[in-house]
Amino acid sequence: MKKLYTKNAPEPIGPYSQGIETGGFIFLSGQIALKPDTGELVEGLAPQTHQVIRNIKAILDASGCVLANVVKTTVYLRRMKDFAEFNQVYAGYFKENPPARTTVEVSALPKDALIEIDIIARK
Repeated sequence: MKKLYTKNAPEPIGPYSQGIETGGFIFLSGQIALKPDTGELVEGLAPQTHQVIRNIKAILDASGCVLANVVKTTVYLRRMKDFAEFNQVYAGYFKENPPARTTVEVSALPKDALIEIDIIARK
């Protein structure tokens, strides 16, 4: 098991790793829209979605993977009414062979984020 870490993604805000590589798979902890350089939360759902995916891409890059390696995502939305707006942004990153996905509404997320995404990728 190998711990993944990059300064190009936000520092974990709790006792967990940015990601773990094991058995040919990459497991990324949930990412919220924190800017890696300042730790500040981006405002608005579309900008948060873009930032979350940039954070995910940075950690994947540290493992030698890209978004095309992603096989499963779990998306946590604070408001299911944001589903269409989220889908529009998300679709721009996963144009061909999108991964399996689960999307759920949650009552709250760390730092009052509007979205959090975790992923599983195959190396």
